[in-house]
Amino acid sequence: MAVISAADVARLRRVTLAGMMDCKKALEEAEGNFEKAIEIIRKKGQAVANKRADRDATEGVVLSKVVADGKFGAVMVLNSETDFVAKNADFLALANKIIDLALAQKPSTLEELKALPMEGGTVEGKVVEYIGIIGEKLDISYYEKVEAAHVQAYIHPGSKLATLVGFTKDGIDVQVYKDIAMQIAAMNPVAVDKDFVTDAVIAQELEIGKEQARREGKPEEMLDKIAQGKLAKFFKESTLLNQDFVKDNKMTIRQYLQSVNKELTVTEFKRYSLNI
Repeated sequence: MAVISAADVARLRRVTLAGMMDCKKALEEAEGNFEKAIEIIRKKGQAVANKRADRDATEGVVLSKVVADGKFGAVMVLNSETDFVAKNADFLALANKIIDLALAQKPSTLEELKALPMEGGTVEGKVVEYIGIIGEKLDISYYEKVEAAHVQAYIHPGSKLATLVGFTKDGIDVQVYKDIAMQIAAMNPVAVDKDFVTDAVIAQELEIGKEQARREGKPEEMLDKIAQGKLAKFFKESTLLNQDFVKDNKMTIRQYLQSVNKELTVTEFKRYSLNI
């Protein structure tokens, strides 16, 4: 039998994040072959993943980060089954490692992110490997990117909600960028401006407005006009640039940005909330 040193066990632990005993057992089974031990741990992860496939992974963390030059950012969700695991240091380290890889490689889609090479396998393979370590179903369920002259990220305390915002100009006071990222977190707008709201959402809001007016006993010939009024209110309350600024409700977000710089506006944003 091969002699398994504490240094070998510690090295396998660093590479795979598996528990010390799991690493020792894998090395013993592999007769000291390091690469074979890694494969044993990966196969264990796949076996556990198959057993957990029908479980719901609804807890986890939401992370958003931006590259050093501020031109590209990503937001990502790594799910777990329990909040206990979501607070685990190794789980958080894995989530940060994945989003850092996304910043470096700039994948366009969730599928591309999962397929990125990572530590001798893929991102998706690493997540499966970790399932075997932690014993819970894990999944990367959401990934989006933003590219702009300046991109700002915000993670709400607890890492259950994050936003990512693109702006038309860089070099502005960073607090302005942060104000908008936090506004999106707090007020959950559906789009940047009314022109960005989809036809499907507009049709739905008009139908809701008509039905509300109908239930209130308003005349049938007045329903379309009333619904248009309710739609205007929806645009005011639910599109970012038309919302009242949370820190000063005497101005809208559009007015706030233009007070800082006439050419400053938001190009796009992403927001994801997990269980809050």
